[in-house]
Amino acid sequence: MKVEVEKQPGSVSTLQIELPPEEVSKEWDAIANSFARFAKIPGYRPGKAPRAVIEKRFRKEIQDELTKKLVSKSYHEAIEQEQLRVASLANIEDVQLGEDKSMRFRATVVTAPEFELPEYKNIPVQLPETTVSEPEIDASLERLRDQSADFVDVPERGLEMGDFGVIDFEGSSDGKPISEIAPQASKNLHGGKKFWLRLASDNFLPKFCEQMIGQKPGETRTVTVDLATDFPVKELAGKQANYNVTVREIKQKVLPALDDVFAAKLIPEKTMGDLRKIIEHDLVHEKEHERERAKEGQVVKYLHERIQFELPPALLKNETRRILGDLVQRNRERGVTDEMLKDKEKELIESAAGLAAHRLKTNFILHRVAEQESIKVSRDDINARLREEAARYNVPAEKMRKELQEHDGLDAFAEQILLGKTLDFLKANVSVETAQEPAVKEQKS
Repeated sequence: MKVEVEKQPGSVSTLQIELPPEEVSKEWDAIANSFARFAKIPGYRPGKAPRAVIEKRFRKEIQDELTKKLVSKSYHEAIEQEQLRVASLANIEDVQLGEDKSMRFRATVVTAPEFELPEYKNIPVQLPETTVSEPEIDASLERLRDQSADFVDVPERGLEMGDFGVIDFEGSSDGKPISEIAPQASKNLHGGKKFWLRLASDNFLPKFCEQMIGQKPGETRTVTVDLATDFPVKELAGKQANYNVTVREIKQKVLPALDDVFAAKLIPEKTMGDLRKIIEHDLVHEKEHERERAKEGQVVKYLHERIQFELPPALLKNETRRILGDLVQRNRERGVTDEMLKDKEKELIESAAGLAAHRLKTNFILHRVAEQESIKVSRDDINARLREEAARYNVPAEKMRKELQEHDGLDAFAEQILLGKTLDFLKANVSVETAQEPAVKEQKS
């Protein structure tokens, strides 16, 4: 096999690949013989038609199968022969089959950038402790207590800070309903019925809650709000809004007692002591996850700071486009309108580009470490991860495998496993340093 490599700007290389006639002829014969064994030709018994008849009748089919098999095989052999680190196959084109049974084609690839790895074993990291203190358990209990609170009616007095007012309200500005001025804005800005509002000085619109103090059920007031010049809804920025507010009910939040009854209500047949132990176990588990995230973040940061290279523009553009699409979709799912997304277009593009650059650089570094350490993905690795993912989404593993294969996603699936194994290798070989903050605390005590 003859291979000529032409390097181009932007980490792009073009490979001219030529296969010798003897190799192509051998494969042609094997495919033609397979057709001859099973082809049904009028006037001949199965498997008895002359070779010339078979090749004339099925020339296109034989040629298509030959091309499919040899192009893929020889492309991968050419990459290995030329020792190219290919990040992406851009195109295979101009496939030609000569009369002498030689084959030529051109492959365009994006290659990985060249760089030197620093010492990546024993990367120094400082990690948070996983021990759980009694105050942390108390804080978790308070959150559970808050989530289990009851809301009781308070009909005999006016609203106070800390109460929950159930209100009907409608907003206007310059005599026009806010729903007409800013139809794309949040519905809560327009107004609403049976809207629950917790009275607090920093809640909802500026000075809104303060103007409701003392208001009783059935009473209607006009609440005036001065909106800042940088208010997110540009149609209302710098304007004054007026709300007609009617209080329907006043609710007071009542927290349950922290006792065995409360514990049994959350987890049947458990006492408060049991509940504290369960909370402690969950907090330890959560802190272990935080410790792993901290380790991963510091390892990646260490390598990023010590390795510099230019990312292939084509890959950066594609990854930015993909991440931007994800960001837009997530914002839409959160209820962000297309108009608001348009206003944030520049910010979203910059965010996507930054995420894309960071992800691509990380992946190139991890691939190089995997290459250096001979980290591979086995069939068992793929099968095990498929079973995990299938169990998470409650679908059969074989169904997930088939869907990945149909959408050419199995290679990307295997790559994620490889990157994860490489990151696990780096995290397993860090050097944990003692953080300075705990030492200072010990001296103070």
